[in-house]
Amino acid sequence: MLRLSSILLLAAGSIMAAWIFAPRPTGAPYADAQETQVAQRAEFAQDRNLPKALNVSPAAFDADRAMKYLKEVCDIGPRMSGSEGMKKQQALMQKHFEALGGKVEYQRFKANQKSVKQPIEMANMIVSYWPERTRRVIFCCHYDTRPLADQEEDPRKWREPFVSANDGGSGVAFLMEMAHHIKDLNINVGVDFVFFDGEEYILEPGTDKYFFGSEYFAAAYKNGRQKHKYLGAILLDMIAGKGARFPRDPNSVLLAGPLVDSVWKVAAEFKCNSFVHRDGTIVVDDDHVPLNRGGIPAIDIIDFSYKHWHKLSDTPDNCAPEPMAEVAKVLTVWVQRVK
Repeated sequence: MLRLSSILLLAAGSIMAAWIFAPRPTGAPYADAQETQVAQRAEFAQDRNLPKALNVSPAAFDADRAMKYLKEVCDIGPRMSGSEGMKKQQALMQKHFEALGGKVEYQRFKANQKSVKQPIEMANMIVSYWPERTRRVIFCCHYDTRPLADQEEDPRKWREPFVSANDGGSGVAFLMEMAHHIKDLNINVGVDFVFFDGEEYILEPGTDKYFFGSEYFAAAYKNGRQKHKYLGAILLDMIAGKGARFPRDPNSVLLAGPLVDSVWKVAAEFKCNSFVHRDGTIVVDDDHVPLNRGGIPAIDIIDFSYKHWHKLSDTPDNCAPEPMAEVAKVLTVWVQRVK
């Protein structure tokens, strides 16, 4: 799923352990974050200040059907980068999105993981709506699953297959359901659903690197291989856990604060209680960081508190439709207000 920084949480005088010990990253895009935010505020100002009278309505998102998609994806089994499970998932997704009017393309590349001698074949999947529009937004997630259940207390269980329902599956299921509705919305920009490969192809924790797919995607964009401009990207990570809560990720606030404001403002307007109107206490390094580095304002909607993270218990029965329904309400209103 991600890498987490800011490792100690203080509550009621007690120290609570965070998930992964990692220093706060420095350098680009952090060094020029203030200058970047000024430019983004100009970009999103009209969107933030649009009157409620824009009078857009959320899509009739079917969260129960999204849960069925989640179970269908998990029935494939593990879906690690380069695996047969990943190929089966890609075939399922491509058939689904094309049937619902999406234009499906792949960014294929090879990745050299530190612990693996041979390069790994990976592919980002991009599903485009209104591909002719040059001003675009991204809804994205990773769709690979982690090879190791490394949060299991018994290391002997680490290599048992696990399906990563919330972490790796929920974003896929959410966007599969969103495909039923996206073309019926009154949207003025192009929309891409982007599925990143190799987000956590980690065979040796502490040694291997993350974020192959998003780094490749961001580098291609920064190098000008596209003829369009991305106004913003919203990353979806672990959005289906029972009782999920989405505080504002501090990295998102630092790197793309105006975009955070515009999304959480919609959540407040529509009383979506899963969106918490405070900054989280854990700094998240996720696929949104490479996107910001590549010049795409990007934020992360993520449930920091999911207790089945990287455990065999990350299964569909520990997920629920309600958080996805709230995320859909927010995003389908937000995207209709982008000009």
